[in-house]
Amino acid sequence: MAEQRQSSGQSAAGIRSRMREEGMMPLLEHLGELRRRLFWTILVLVVGLCIGLYYAKPLYQFVITDGPMNGVDLHTFSLWDGIGMYMKFAFLISLVLVLPFGFYQLWSFVKPALSPKEQKATLKYIPFALFLFLVGLSFAYFVIAPMAFDFTTSVSRSLGLIETYGVMQYIQFLFNILLPISLLFELPLVIMFLTKLRILNPIRLRKMRRVAYFVMVLIGTIITPPDVISDVLVSIPLLLLYEISIFLSNSVYKKQQAADAAWEQEFEAGSAVNES
Repeated sequence: MAEQRQSSGQSAAGIRSRMREEGMMPLLEHLGELRRRLFWTILVLVVGLCIGLYYAKPLYQFVITDGPMNGVDLHTFSLWDGIGMYMKFAFLISLVLVLPFGFYQLWSFVKPALSPKEQKATLKYIPFALFLFLVGLSFAYFVIAPMAFDFTTSVSRSLGLIETYGVMQYIQFLFNILLPISLLFELPLVIMFLTKLRILNPIRLRKMRRVAYFVMVLIGTIITPPDVISDVLVSIPLLLLYEISIFLSNSVYKKQQAADAAWEQEFEAGSAVNES
């Protein structure tokens, strides 16, 4: 009896050990897959930085000659200002290149958990990632940045301050507006993708509306000059983005519910046929 108990205890321990190993293997495989995806994304980011360094100077000249700083002397207050300017523009160019690739890597990572229809549907989102980023970048550069610049310079002139601009200060001012707005324009795409994965749904998004509105208005207030008109002009597009995201999430959610209902009817019909 003692030997039987010992052998049964050993077999139970062996089963538990195998269960732990079988549970750990998929986790380790997923972590390894995620590491590979991150590696390729970082590699593309580095390659994009190299390409960006080549095009940084033409882009800088376009921004200076096209924007409100045309004809204004810019100064450097540090030996690193020129290098910092190059790196910021290189990062912006690299971000344009790596964004669709990063979405593709994310899609490839979750692809095994999706049905063939969901794979095709979510794959279509990837080109829109670049499109929405460029739309947000254009909106921030041509609408928000000039408005913020005019406000800040008018305040300086009203105080009788002598305007001496540093190149890095101006570029930093510009990028603090461009990057947040550009990334926020990805919100509808991200919410649609998460709805496809059944992580989010329009019901949850509507419940979060008050918090989301507060966050959007807070972001709009932070990145714009401290006046009511500028805050409203920026906050309204951000709130519209959230509402568009709810609308798109709702359309995806309805299709999912219809597909689930059709599957249930087909399953019940098949069960009825088998019983008969």
